Amino acid sequence: MKTGELLFQGEKGGMLAGSVIRRAWRSARAEVLTPDEFASPLGRRVYDLRHTCLTNWLNDGIPPAQVAEWAGNSVPVLLAIYARCIAGQLQDLKQRILARKDLPEVAD
Repeated sequence: MKTGELLFQGEKGGMLAGSVIRRAWRSARAEVLTPDEFASPLGRRVYDLRHTCLTNWLNDGIPPAQVAEWAGNSVPVLLAIYARCIAGQLQDLKQRILARKDLPEVAD
């Protein structure tokens, strides 16, 4: 990365140390969350936000290939991590299959 491309820079102009980011994140969570929320896993790590975003995109039906591209992952890596997180699409998928009328009825 070139100098000036980082929103927050370390003392020498490079990336911030992970420990600095974690301390800032913890302080921010403590300021905005209730004590019960803070004690929960809700956004405990900065990475949790990315995980939630990708899970939501997949659950919203965005094709895994597109999500993988946006996330900078390969499809196999994305599905290895998030396949068990995908939920709530079965009824819609059954309706799409039935609407094509080229497959037998799908049992629940």
